[in-house]
Amino acid sequence: MPFSYFSRLSPAAKKVYLASDGVKDVALPNAEMLQPLLPVLREALLKDDHRAVAAAADALVLGITKLMRVPEVSVVVLAERPRRKGSELHGLYTVAPGRKAQIKVWMRTAALGKVVAFKTFLRTLLHEVLHHLDYAHYKFRDSFHTQGFYSRESSLVKQLMGEAPGAMRQSNPELRPSKAI
Repeated sequence: MPFSYFSRLSPAAKKVYLASDGVKDVALPNAEMLQPLLPVLREALLKDDHRAVAAAADALVLGITKLMRVPEVSVVVLAERPRRKGSELHGLYTVAPGRKAQIKVWMRTAALGKVVAFKTFLRTLLHEVLHHLDYAHYKFRDSFHTQGFYSRESSLVKQLMGEAPGAMRQSNPELRPSKAI
């Protein structure tokens, strides 16, 4: 069932929306190769080490783009999330003709200035990566937030978190996948 804004879309946009909604999984080959980056990212966040967070996030996204055989995207990790009328911006994907696509993510909450939880940061980063994959891999003319989009996001998270190694998830409950950011 489409989200409420579907009825306001043009016929061409509805076609893209439905195509996006129909793709439920990301087939990330050799996802296990990127799994060692997750504890590095988690530790960098726990230590509030901006440089290490930026390096680990960049390495993870670069690995995904290489495995998916799509153009690279630059990753910028910023400090405190900007506020928007009662909410906070978690991440932003931008692409412009003739320029390298860019992902911006923030590592601190706007309200309290605290470092975000690992799982929240990871899901936000992968959410923005999925926008890139919508354009670069799936060749959608737009990247809508559809049920299929969120299903693909969860698919990507699960593959990177892996059903194994179980020891990593058992000792770090925060590494268990969830359904929403």
